[in-house]
Amino acid sequence: MASIIDGKAFAQNLREKISRRTTQLKKETDIQPGLATVLVGEDPASHVYVRNKNRQTKAVGMASFHHELDAQTSQEALLALVNDLNHDDAVHGILVQLPLPEHIDSIAVINAIDPAKDVDGFHILNVGKLAIGEPGLVSCTPLGCLMLLKDQLGDLSGKNAVIVGRSNIVGKPMAALLLQQHCTVTIAHSRTQDLAGVCRRADILVAAVGRPEMIQGDWVKPGAVVIDVGINRVEIEGKAKLVGDVDFSAAAEHAAAITPVPGGVGPMTIACLLYNTYQAACMQHGMEDRMMAL
Repeated sequence: MASIIDGKAFAQNLREKISRRTTQLKKETDIQPGLATVLVGEDPASHVYVRNKNRQTKAVGMASFHHELDAQTSQEALLALVNDLNHDDAVHGILVQLPLPEHIDSIAVINAIDPAKDVDGFHILNVGKLAIGEPGLVSCTPLGCLMLLKDQLGDLSGKNAVIVGRSNIVGKPMAALLLQQHCTVTIAHSRTQDLAGVCRRADILVAAVGRPEMIQGDWVKPGAVVIDVGINRVEIEGKAKLVGDVDFSAAAEHAAAITPVPGGVGPMTIACLLYNTYQAACMQHGMEDRMMAL
């Protein structure tokens, strides 16, 4: 059976490291990293996510600035708030929670954020930097996946990596990160021919398609490391349950290591948001020497 990659424990250790670095930074330079979150509308899941982000931001000693706007807020008003946050020296990271109401152009809002404060890593400038291997802020979920992989495998050079899913949030940035680590990378998707065969060639298999347990156990190469990004709510025997994009029990019989759902990739996302906020604060003050190594 595969060993279980404990993302919850890794995220806890990362937050503790960020907390120590944040305390030291404030003590020695009087700079306190600050994260601003913006929530538009009443989406229940978004409220839970943002509440967790604000709680964890404060827990590591960072300043938290939260803005809640009515669902009818105009795009112009939201852009005005983003502009104010761009020019607020106490704010080092800006996160506008997605999804936004339908009348607001999400891409326009994301690209209005100062790229130096884009701790979600979604701004087109940061996406471009990642694509060409320049330093910048990286999308939190794929960054967390990379941290787990490096902790599990060490040097990733030469590994065959298959990513199932081509989203802008996970699949594409994950591919770019693994290319930077000198992996041979394949992005598979709904139109990939012989998807099972492609997956079976992977030393590293990242599932990010949003389809419950789509990746079957016999799709996993013996000894592979499986990173399951999916979080799907399904009903089993009348009870709600969270499952990933991988058939966990079947895949665990083949893989060397695998992330569970929940408790795998999920906890890493907010931890990496805090990591990005700390990094952004250092970069904005010209203190690259204080940044945390990946």
